[in-house]
Amino acid sequence: MATDKNNNHYSADQIQVLEGLEPVRKRPGMYIGSTGERGLHQLIYEVVDNSIDEALAGYCDTIKLTINEDNSVQVVDNGRGIPIETNKKTGKSTLETVLTVLHAGGKFDNDAYKVSGGLHGVGVSCVNALSDYLVAEVNWNGKKYRQRYERGIAKTEVELIGNTKQTGTSITFIPDPTIFDTLEFNYTTIKHRMRELAFLNKGIKIILEDKRNKIKNEFHYEGGIKEFVQFLNSKKEPLHNDVIYTEATRDKVIVEIAIQYTDSYNENIFSFVNNINTIEGGTHLVGFKTALTRVINDYAKKAGLLKENDVAITGEDIREGITAILSIKVTNPQFEGQTKTKLGNSEIRGIVDSITGEALSIYCEENPKTAKGIVEKSLKSARAREAARKARDLVRRKGALESMALPGKLADCSEKDPALSEICIVEGNSAGGSAKEGRDRRTQAILPLRGKILNVEKSRIDRILNSEEIKNMITAFGCGIGEDFDISKLRYHKIIIMTDADVDGAHIRTLLLTFFYRYMKELITGGYVYAAQPPLYRVKKGKLEEYVYSDLELNQLLEEIGRDNKIEIQRYKGLGEMDPEQLWETTMNPETRILLRINEDDAMEADEIFNVLMGDKVAPRREFIEENAKNVQNLDI
Repeated sequence: MATDKNNNHYSADQIQVLEGLEPVRKRPGMYIGSTGERGLHQLIYEVVDNSIDEALAGYCDTIKLTINEDNSVQVVDNGRGIPIETNKKTGKSTLETVLTVLHAGGKFDNDAYKVSGGLHGVGVSCVNALSDYLVAEVNWNGKKYRQRYERGIAKTEVELIGNTKQTGTSITFIPDPTIFDTLEFNYTTIKHRMRELAFLNKGIKIILEDKRNKIKNEFHYEGGIKEFVQFLNSKKEPLHNDVIYTEATRDKVIVEIAIQYTDSYNENIFSFVNNINTIEGGTHLVGFKTALTRVINDYAKKAGLLKENDVAITGEDIREGITAILSIKVTNPQFEGQTKTKLGNSEIRGIVDSITGEALSIYCEENPKTAKGIVEKSLKSARAREAARKARDLVRRKGALESMALPGKLADCSEKDPALSEICIVEGNSAGGSAKEGRDRRTQAILPLRGKILNVEKSRIDRILNSEEIKNMITAFGCGIGEDFDISKLRYHKIIIMTDADVDGAHIRTLLLTFFYRYMKELITGGYVYAAQPPLYRVKKGKLEEYVYSDLELNQLLEEIGRDNKIEIQRYKGLGEMDPEQLWETTMNPETRILLRINEDDAMEADEIFNVLMGDKVAPRREFIEENAKNVQNLDI
């Protein structure tokens, strides 16, 4: 990946300055998203993105990221090094300009960088502004230089500290405690992003070390996104061993595509633009899907695999079981959408469509056995979809709610405003009875579940929609499912899963979350799904009565009140053991209850976990349990 670093010299004149740095400390959320954990980790990503940009330009092949024992972070690359010479516009060194002036960076000059990710020049100066201190070391033109900053202000001049044969930049920083709500970096979160970057930029070596916990990982994938797809499918059963792959450049746009089908029923397509995960899709994803649908349909007709009385194959059918990575590199991406992760460049659709179509057509001609397998799987999906249509009609919400019969087991609330309404999905009829008696009837609806719901990870939509428990939930929620899903029709803005604090309860909770994640994903991404946290114990001593939620809390309480024979400790095996008053006070009262909001920080990680826990393969599930057993807090034996 690295090339001769003297061929394309990175000079001070290529640095353009657009505006000052002052606003960053006043409104940090505008620049890094938040001052919570997400924003904290964004600091690391912005520094790493600068090194990745050097790699994209062909001048860097190794990046080392170290989390030190004091929670400071060091990012070192072997790129060209930030120039030290004076910038004409600022009168300061280029290093100080890049680190102290907003929008000052080589990314704005197409001669310095053809493509780049990150915040497009905002990144490293923002990191400097929001750091307690930052030390930059640069190996440049045979010399090693250093400069120290505190909260965005240079505290030393650029100091020459010796000669070197190396090139590259080292940035060491520690976040400002007056800015961030948390200062603790999460190794797992960082590891996932570094692994993703290594997959997306084949040949780059990223070394990640955590000196706090003595952990080290190295990511280096010569196969790039082909290996990414194989990694994502490692817990699934592929329909074909090879990964369908193409890379092409058209009108200065680099397009990479990797595809592999599995025997699962879910669609997993992840798209990236300049290493940014475009979770809202965009024109590149539309082009890819359009070409995929066209080519598979054309092949099916040409090969005589579609009979006259067969159901038409839709794009949704063709994408059943697909795992695909679409990664493009473009000079001037235009991002849209709520989170600026939707590509808007209109010209990209045609480019991706054309490249995908050509590559897939050739693959199908050269690999008729695999192509036939994809068509047959698509046809099965189409037939199941048609069979599901009638079942879907039973749960589709048309017109006013009053025109639909709500499930008989549902005890609805009287409030009609969804923002003020919640539904508790309760495990078992016994707990359901207590919940119905103890609830606030104005705002709380109760839907009891009988036993475990269907494992949707192993079922097609037609079977799912014939499940009585699932039909009851869909009808109660009112927002439909799949292609009919409409979040604006959701009847409750809090969907609370209330299960027992034991193995069966955890299993039911996982089954429900799998169903929501696969077929009503917006419930999770929109923040509507919660898990109730019922207490494990009731402790009574004289007039004192307290509920505790873990063994740790129990031990702490017993230390406070003293351990003697006058203490009564009741261990709750299930919600059904509580009377209505106890269930209200501990688990349902908005003033005293504990709710855990379910969110989706990492779609790929969530997909992997659901596949491990609910899929067909036993070995990955055993491995997951063995790895995570030490983290279990409440074990029911």
